[in-house]
Amino acid sequence: MSGKYTIEKWTGPEAPSVNGLRAKMEADGYSVFEWSDRPGIRYGMHEHNDDQSHGIVSGRLELTIENEGTFVLAPGDRDFMPAGTRHSARVIGEEPVVYLIGAKK
Repeated sequence: MSGKYTIEKWTGPEAPSVNGLRAKMEADGYSVFEWSDRPGIRYGMHEHNDDQSHGIVSGRLELTIENEGTFVLAPGDRDFMPAGTRHSARVIGEEPVVYLIGAKK
């Protein structure tokens, strides 16, 4: 992946299933695993060596992308984060967030 951070907002009536979201991410070439965090969890500014994509299953995740802004991902939303993108994250709301993390070299 090259370029800048982008988000694909979900517009369907119901968020996609975990299996449906996983299949879509794997079809795009990502190695995918499921992750969850409790309300209030924060990750400080960091970066990854691989391109990443996050697909939200439930809950809400706020991502702050250096020099880009702050974005909230909700169920069904997916982002595309090029390797080396500096970012921080936090779970917002009272619900844990469950999401798929995809990584691609």
